[in-house]
Amino acid sequence: MQPSANTPPRVVELGRVAYLPTWQAMQRFTDVRDAHTADEIWVLEHEPVFTLGMNADPSHVLAAGDIPVVRVDRGGQVTYHGPGQVVVYPLIDLRRAGLGVRDLVTALEQAVIRCVARYGISAATRPKAPGVYVSGAKLASVGIRVRRGASYHGVALNVAMDLEPFARINPCGYEGLAMTQLAALGGPTEGSRVAADVLTELQPLLSRHVHET
Repeated sequence: MQPSANTPPRVVELGRVAYLPTWQAMQRFTDVRDAHTADEIWVLEHEPVFTLGMNADPSHVLAAGDIPVVRVDRGGQVTYHGPGQVVVYPLIDLRRAGLGVRDLVTALEQAVIRCVARYGISAATRPKAPGVYVSGAKLASVGIRVRRGASYHGVALNVAMDLEPFARINPCGYEGLAMTQLAALGGPTEGSRVAADVLTELQPLLSRHVHET
């Protein structure tokens, strides 16, 4: 049966995985999918890695040290992924879902904002700076790629991680940008709980009907 715009994505929990093979798997999934391919949302955490967007300035990597740097095909500048961060990758047929790129970015940001509101944390977006912020410090980073009408990459939410590697870069291209995480804000530190709450908030936001009202 061909999936419809209202068919919920299949959630795939990958655990802790290396970045490069996961990125390559997202590309393969997107390259071979067709109208009969169901959407998926991959939930995971990565081994330590810095990633540079397609047009990112490598000078924003100040001192990578022993952490690998990978240039990838998403938008945005440089960010860090590591254990203790919840990463959500929506692999969505945007045409079938009736979503634009901005719709997807907004859905990812709003899912995080609504998720952390459950924990009594007030978060917000910033103009021209994708992601989610709490009192000016960045809590979650967003970067996507759309190819063949379908999305990959997604959102990374800092839960309970070592934030030191962010000091080795200009996060998202902003010198001195403060980073924060749920553990420092009084939120939960169990990645599985946070991931479940993000998914609960994200699924309805990926529905065409949300964007038609």
